[in-house]
Amino acid sequence: MSHSISASTTKASLILGRQLKQLIKKPNDHFSVGLVDESNLFHWEVVIVGPKDTLYEGGLFKAQLLFPMNYPDSPPKMRFLSQMWHPNISKNGFVCISILNHPNAETYGYTDPSLRWSPVQSVETIVMSVISMLNEPNIESPANLDAAIEYRTNYEAYKQRLRVLTEKTLQ
Repeated sequence: MSHSISASTTKASLILGRQLKQLIKKPNDHFSVGLVDESNLFHWEVVIVGPKDTLYEGGLFKAQLLFPMNYPDSPPKMRFLSQMWHPNISKNGFVCISILNHPNAETYGYTDPSLRWSPVQSVETIVMSVISMLNEPNIESPANLDAAIEYRTNYEAYKQRLRVLTEKTLQ
């Protein structure tokens, strides 16, 4: 058993190391990545640049990716450290998006299984999906019910709150 855990951890380390090098060598305009601790390939820091022409424009949103030892067979968890107000981000910062759902997870019909995690995903596809989600929340499957209700019933208040939070990311 320990042999398979070790082999899976080695495989995950190789894949994560390759993805990190690739993102550092050819950076993405929409986000940057690095390691929280240089000795741990399983804990990444991410800074997302708020996309142009969205409510997040100009902000710098800090998050972390926590990879399981059996990555890429299982998805990472993503947690925002910057204060967020979004229907698909829990109040403690965890991102709730289809691409981060394990393929065998029960989602009570909210997620098409083909949209869930698969080992062909990469850090880049994860973060780009989250960036897309920021501007296009799925209010049918909220992780933050209060944000979903405000988004649906008082969009002006929702926008105002996001402007304030976006400004805070620059302080």
